Amino acid sequence: MATTGTARRRRGPGMTEVARAAGVSQKTVSRVVNGEPYVSPEVRDRVLRVIRELDYRPNNAARALLLGRYRRIGVVSLGTALYGPSTLLIALERAMQRAGYSFALASTLEGEPGEAGTAPDGIGSKIAAAVEALLEQGVDGIVLSEPIDDGTRLRLSADVPVVSLGEGVELAEGACTVVRADGVAAARLATEHLLSLGHRTVWHIPGPQDWWAARDRLRGWREALAAAGAPEPPLPSAGDWSPASGHAAGRQLAPLRDVTAVFAANDDMAIGALRAFAEAGRSVPGEVSVVGYDDIPAAPYLSPPLTTVRHDTAALADQAVDVLIALIEGSPRPAHQTAHAVELAVRASSGPAPGPTPVD
Repeated sequence: MATTGTARRRRGPGMTEVARAAGVSQKTVSRVVNGEPYVSPEVRDRVLRVIRELDYRPNNAARALLLGRYRRIGVVSLGTALYGPSTLLIALERAMQRAGYSFALASTLEGEPGEAGTAPDGIGSKIAAAVEALLEQGVDGIVLSEPIDDGTRLRLSADVPVVSLGEGVELAEGACTVVRADGVAAARLATEHLLSLGHRTVWHIPGPQDWWAARDRLRGWREALAAAGAPEPPLPSAGDWSPASGHAAGRQLAPLRDVTAVFAANDDMAIGALRAFAEAGRSVPGEVSVVGYDDIPAAPYLSPPLTTVRHDTAALADQAVDVLIALIEGSPRPAHQTAHAVELAVRASSGPAPGPTPVD
């Protein structure tokens, strides 16, 4: 007899079949599958043997019903190949795997250089939709790694713990914990380095201001100048994190002879600025010093090698996952935590301020 439609895959054995074949309870099978104690070696070996013979694969939904946990953490992030967000996603997944959790990703939108300069309409609703999609999959907690906002405080409804790696979030069910790198302190560090080399002031190539990281770096630059009593020069056009936008800003700055030090909000924009200064015949670091942010893998191999801010993305991810798992397990944590693992990788693109231009 002919049938129509898509053939269904045969359902594999369930925990009930494993328990029956091994002569134990379903709870004992659950303990063996999840590596829990209170199972004798003989019983454990018998259950594992039956699991292999029946080719049993634990079902996440069944496990959640038994244990009240999915052992899965959701991440909401911008869909982008940009260095910072993409390396953070990798670090988060590795941290979750080490902690025994699987990783589920929900992207809000595609964001590439050239597209990231303006906050999309309804970013809050996109984040809320991504959170809802993760909750429908079944997760024990959520990390918000979304770098873009629309300037308003996000409000979400989630019945699992949430940790934000950026701005704070209002949750209908309780407080959201924030774990973030100290971009303000990092930008101060970069700016103070250039001022310490004798530069009268430091110019800044900002990132897109709908990114909270770009706003942090702008704020840190301003704070360092104010603390040193250095004048705050006007900003060139804001970049979009790409080398092309850094090149455009560098072309605005290159003709200005009082520009002797530049802090770019990321390494890619710093690379574009380096090209613009080279095209204008201004040597780096002889006439202009340049500092970036991120310490991308190419930074030490540029000509000249790029001085840049390095922050420990893996440490940030580890801290965020540790905090979230503690919340999942019912341990209270402070509402705001800052990862301070930031340092300056000093290379040949930054040097002493040039001396006075000789008069003919």
